[in-house]
Amino acid sequence: MAAAAVLRGGSRRALAYPALRAAVISGPAALPDVAAAAGPQPPPPPPLAAGLWARSMATFTRTKPHVNVGTIGHVDHGKTTLTAAITKVLAEAGSAKAVAFDEIDKAPEEKARGITISTAHVEYETAKRHYAHVDCPGHADYVKNMITGAAQMDGGILVVSAPDGPMPQTKEHILLARQVGVPSLVCFLNKVDAVEDEELLELVEMELRELLSFYKFPGDDIPIIRGSALSALNGTNEEIGKNAILKLMDAVDSYIPDPVRVLDKSFLMPIEGIFSIQGRGTVVTGRIEQGVIKTGEDVEVIGLTEVS
Repeated sequence: MAAAAVLRGGSRRALAYPALRAAVISGPAALPDVAAAAGPQPPPPPPLAAGLWARSMATFTRTKPHVNVGTIGHVDHGKTTLTAAITKVLAEAGSAKAVAFDEIDKAPEEKARGITISTAHVEYETAKRHYAHVDCPGHADYVKNMITGAAQMDGGILVVSAPDGPMPQTKEHILLARQVGVPSLVCFLNKVDAVEDEELLELVEMELRELLSFYKFPGDDIPIIRGSALSALNGTNEEIGKNAILKLMDAVDSYIPDPVRVLDKSFLMPIEGIFSIQGRGTVVTGRIEQGVIKTGEDVEVIGLTEVS
């Protein structure tokens, strides 16, 4: 995996690709669109450029701690619907720009198949924090993309369908979250309006806590919020809709700890995605591991080899 590092004053390192722009989707010490570029700055791309980024472009004043979170879980359990519902509910409070479901799953194949394939990113704020949110694919064929998304997270939101309970990718995503180092999870028990038996909900919640404990998460302590992302998105049944989303975000605020940021070392960002976007050129994305980067600073790309 390659990495990008800022060239400091007096550095003897050579700039590998002076025209390369490093666009940081999420990180501890950078604005959402941080660019390290040489030469004239091209105009910014329109929102959702090329269908690759589903980015909520509300204006945020960075006076709050920044946390990277994301939705994980089995395919069709409602991860993307929940992501859209969070932006809608928080947009009503002026803390986000609402991003519709079909703007998150924007690629033609995603729309045709009704599933998330690539990770998508949105932004929002609560009263306590600023969040960069990555929506990970749940389908078994796209586990690699899920791992890339999970590696960016300071905490995760595990989405489980109440009628189905934990499924194969639920277990796989919990295991992968543990392996890539996601420190904390909060659970959202989705589609509770499709289950009439309260005892069944209790059984699903019990099974979920046992599963979390099996993979070395504190299953007895993790908050599990019951609700319906679709109800929140459609503005119906406020108790399991909007109120459940607000309760979920309160749990994320309180249970997922503020990450410790290493700001006094050289800038380092593993490159997790490379895109070619019209009007901007080659764009790399990733999560800042350490250090600080500012607009206009040069970066060095390391780990690349010459191809003869």
